[in-house]
Amino acid sequence: MSTVKIAGAPISWGVCEVPGWGRVLPPRTVLSQMSELGLRATELGPPAYLPEDPAVLRETLAGHQLTLVGGFLAVVLHDASRTEQTLREAEHSAEVLAAGGAEVLVLAAATGLDGYDERPQLTDEQWATLISTCAAIRDVAARHGLSTVLHPHVGTHVERGAEVERFLADSDLPLCLDTGHLLIGGADPVELAKRHAARISHVHLKDVRAEIADEVRSGRLGYADAVAKGMYVPLGDGDVEVGAIVRFLHEAGYAGWYVLEQDTALTEDGTEGDSKPLRDTARSIAYLDTVVRDL
Repeated sequence: MSTVKIAGAPISWGVCEVPGWGRVLPPRTVLSQMSELGLRATELGPPAYLPEDPAVLRETLAGHQLTLVGGFLAVVLHDASRTEQTLREAEHSAEVLAAGGAEVLVLAAATGLDGYDERPQLTDEQWATLISTCAAIRDVAARHGLSTVLHPHVGTHVERGAEVERFLADSDLPLCLDTGHLLIGGADPVELAKRHAARISHVHLKDVRAEIADEVRSGRLGYADAVAKGMYVPLGDGDVEVGAIVRFLHEAGYAGWYVLEQDTALTEDGTEGDSKPLRDTARSIAYLDTVVRDL
């Protein structure tokens, strides 16, 4: 796959910051399996999952022949009374990412509530605060040599297609095109990529089962429950046109990372086994390889 840059992410191994999400595999297992699959780069994962000491982080990654691409930061952007705290969190995240050799800070507009199942409506004033806070975080990250992208994410304040379009109109931040979250939110990631190719500078590749995504979108099923029910599947096994997205972005000159990020929750009793993420990610890599060969 020399024509594209492929990275992994700990969430594909069930590593998530949401309380009660599921069993969390140790970093050694996750990083070893990434390396075994031939991946040579990863995103950071939840806060403090990987070492935050710069020297230890670099040594840990290098021990598995991995480099750091970036990291996910879900923070409250719309509440002016919390802006100072949010910027402190962004500063810390940017310091850790830059010290680890990362390129990008992946930002999401958190509600401030636990999980991803409730989304209070924002006022116009709160939306304006969200936009200005994004710009401030962009500047914080830039001081550390990082770019910032906005990640439309289920259960955040930029999720649905109309919200993505509004954000693109009001902000100059580029997007992280997350193929799964966009479909779950009711957007067509293929069409979004076609309309806004110039605004996409990072990609999370996911595939999902549309019938379960519909349940999440309608509110009949919570996000964590949908993940546990098997909403996410290896690339090529679901209803996202992953191949079409990769081909279009390649033709449009996209030169950023494709991060294999398949949200997974492992049961506490370990019935899936530690090898399930390895098998699923291997299937995704095999599918992506067939797409890349035809570019």
